[in-house]
Amino acid sequence: MKPKDGFELPPSPPTLPIIGHLHLLLSGSTHKSLQKLSSRYGPLFHLNIFSVPVIFVSSASVAYEIFREHEVNFSLRGTPPIDESLLVGSFGFFTAPYGGYWKFMKKQMVTKLLGPQALERSRGIRGYEREGFHASLLDKAVKNESVEIGKEEMKFANNIICKMIMGRSCNEENGEAERVRDLVAESTALTMMIFVANMFQRPLKKLGITLFRKEIMSVSHRFNEVLERILEEHERKKDNYHDMDLMDVLLETCRDETAEYRITRNHIKSLFVDLVIAGSDTSRHATQWTMAEIINNPNVLERLREEIGSVVGKTRLVQESDLQNLPYLQATVKEGLRLHPPGALFARSSREGCKIRGFYIPENTPLVVNVYAVMRDPDTWEDPNEFKPERFLGFPCSGQQDERDHALKYIPFGSGRRGCPGSNLAYIIVGTAIGVMVQCFDWKIKADEVDMEEAPRALVLTMADHLSVFLLLAPADSKFLTWRCH
Repeated sequence: MKPKDGFELPPSPPTLPIIGHLHLLLSGSTHKSLQKLSSRYGPLFHLNIFSVPVIFVSSASVAYEIFREHEVNFSLRGTPPIDESLLVGSFGFFTAPYGGYWKFMKKQMVTKLLGPQALERSRGIRGYEREGFHASLLDKAVKNESVEIGKEEMKFANNIICKMIMGRSCNEENGEAERVRDLVAESTALTMMIFVANMFQRPLKKLGITLFRKEIMSVSHRFNEVLERILEEHERKKDNYHDMDLMDVLLETCRDETAEYRITRNHIKSLFVDLVIAGSDTSRHATQWTMAEIINNPNVLERLREEIGSVVGKTRLVQESDLQNLPYLQATVKEGLRLHPPGALFARSSREGCKIRGFYIPENTPLVVNVYAVMRDPDTWEDPNEFKPERFLGFPCSGQQDERDHALKYIPFGSGRRGCPGSNLAYIIVGTAIGVMVQCFDWKIKADEVDMEEAPRALVLTMADHLSVFLLLAPADSKFLTWRCH
């Protein structure tokens, strides 16, 4: 790529003929491989995918500078690799360019789903599902059955998200719920393929090649079948005596020829896919990783129990409204997300050329932020590889600027206008789930501690072995909690 005004691209390793640095992106753990490269070539470096340069950011200070000074310029997500896909196509909210459609959809989500007032209106939904989550765990504890934490959290989060979107959870009896959960899991397993397809899109587009099209479209087609049935049922059952949920609003917009922005049924389906995957699968992994860290750190468990006991007591279950008074629980969730962010990498693209740290980044250049490396940066985080929730207690406390600066370095849900709009809901879902499990149960595992190995070739950080435990009623609460299940 031709430099401009004497400025050059950031440094890069030696390149191979034709493929460039392709081999460096195909390792078993891409985010860790990129982290190692940054220790040699600096926090801002580039790799060539064939002849296309891709910029990589691996330190908190560089990420901070980009999102403080160049956030608008890097608000593009790039061109979707497969237009017609509900997963990564042109109908999606998360893949949409920053413009009219994206702003319209975000307004609908904030108004009906994710904004403060919308979250307050839907608190009863989450309370009902929290009771069901607890009852399911309690039933398995009484029967001495093994519990897969991620599977239980997936049901909990999926029910919440679906009820908030369309007024009901997916049907367990006819297999609908299991199909949706399986499709979410399959979609997550495709994240590395999707990442590679995005990275290779420009060099392969001229040849008419789209990588992993068959695998991505298979999941998309099956999602489409399920969602078309859901939309048809929603239209048949619509009445005039309940508040319009997000799906009602979008279906009405779809029929309105004078709407602010014209959308199709595929836009609605794709948004549903985006929200269900982002809401339920990331919560599943975040809860599983954080519970594993808690089990491996008994001092954290003891402090959590003390805090919940002093605030909530022993006569009721921890509630969503308690979270604001449980700072150590909040800090534990944040620390789990810092060490094990749901998305290890996220990508943007430059609208126009710009200069960063003395290097020139051309327009339309992909930029990948290594979230995993940024939140383990030793220049920003003391003992970055240690699980220490107390690092989040009382910080930031020096004003709004400190809070903004901290937010640009702590990025488990991305950053800026393209950051995840559902981060507050994620903190609620994960926080209440962990609160219930800490308050009500002890855990027994087969080994001395949980194996924290990551699954290979996964950009959504996934445990190599699912966290399966035997639940025991916490002695102090067993009488109260047993009474609750009758």
